[in-house]
Amino acid sequence: MCFYAMVHYKLHYACVPCRVSFKRFPLDSGPPPCPNCGRALVCAGHDFAPPPRRDTDAWSAVAAVLGAGLRYEGLEPCGCGKRPRFRPRTGAEVRARLAVAARTGVPVAEALARRDPAVPEEDD
Repeated sequence: MCFYAMVHYKLHYACVPCRVSFKRFPLDSGPPPCPNCGRALVCAGHDFAPPPRRDTDAWSAVAAVLGAGLRYEGLEPCGCGKRPRFRPRTGAEVRARLAVAARTGVPVAEALARRDPAVPEEDD
């Protein structure tokens, strides 16, 4: 049985313009507002590790990942898979994957999820 099925864990929510992250329980009424600016927080998933607030390059990579509709999750949506999926952490990694997506016609979300931008990944 799934260990994580018995407990409801908080999700990470991020406000990219403020460069802050919070852990909250999901609300039925939609995403919670940012306490700093009032905008809706973006759900970043269970395995999100926010970069330091001063690291604007890393936060631009987070903005690209979240803007593409990806979340920082492990292999299993319930949290059983302890090997998290790849997400770019720098602006250079994002630019390399966006260039491959533009050149090959691969969807941006799929290109951002690849460890090696030129090689498609197979799910285990």
